Amino acid sequence: MAEKMDRRVRKTKAQLREGLARLMQKKSIKEISVKELVDEVDINRSTFYLHYTDIYQMLHKIEEEAMQNITEVMQNHPIDPGNPDSVLPFIVQFFSIMDKDRDLCLALLGPHGDMAFVEQIENILAETFLKQLPDRFPKNDPDIKYPYAFILNGCVGLIRTWLSSPQSESPEQVARLTYHLIENTIQGYLNMKK
Repeated sequence: MAEKMDRRVRKTKAQLREGLARLMQKKSIKEISVKELVDEVDINRSTFYLHYTDIYQMLHKIEEEAMQNITEVMQNHPIDPGNPDSVLPFIVQFFSIMDKDRDLCLALLGPHGDMAFVEQIENILAETFLKQLPDRFPKNDPDIKYPYAFILNGCVGLIRTWLSSPQSESPEQVARLTYHLIENTIQGYLNMKK
């Protein structure tokens, strides 16, 4: 019986997440009411309140889960500064997480998304991936902030474009593309500095 209840709870939460993703692609979280969300997914308000206190708490829980998933990927696929090949498995898993929750990720990273969440993603990318770069760049380079910003913003833009594309590449394909674009940017910057 508990398993059946768990399945129902998971199904209800999935419906709410999907409904919130659809609504966030049209409007900001401030403009979405509980009534509008439950009407979107055809459940009653009391069912919503069994799981969340309000829309903001729901969004917060969703973002927490997403960050938890990303943290697990970082732990399961650590990047070894001495081994450039260790970067690709991390990027593939990162894109796989986003692919599983494509609509929700697009909503969170889109124009009506939560900019604080986008900053968290950027910070994780910077901390996990970009912190490996200083060993490859000239020491005490005052211009290092520019390739960092270019790579970071390029990654976020690439993710948005990939998520919004109706016929998108697999997580593996887009991860390889991302990896090569980052490597080419680094190499181009290093060649310019010579």
